[in-house]
Amino acid sequence: MTISTMQFFGDAERAFALPMQQLVELERKLGCGAGAILNRLVAHQYAIADLVETIRLGLIGGGTSPFEAEALVVAYAHDRPLAEILPVALAVLEARFFGTAAAQETPSDE
Repeated sequence: MTISTMQFFGDAERAFALPMQQLVELERKLGCGAGAILNRLVAHQYAIADLVETIRLGLIGGGTSPFEAEALVVAYAHDRPLAEILPVALAVLEARFFGTAAAQETPSDE
């Protein structure tokens, strides 16, 4: 099991992960715990920042530079339908909570 996931985002399959540093930052930015964030996404009671910050920090945790992660979020999340970005954010959080199969491991997992 791993906490990483590969998801199509924007124009390519990308590695996402929320290692402890990014998970703590996500909680700080959103002002609540990881469990509350997951619950809000599952219940469709999320704020836009719940989606965008989960994706941005997930990209960084997956190995994308912070600068590139921000550019990707601006390009592919800010003005897209929420129905497109919700599954990505949910997959990133679910990978952190429940793990994913080793077949999805990324080079940063080694």
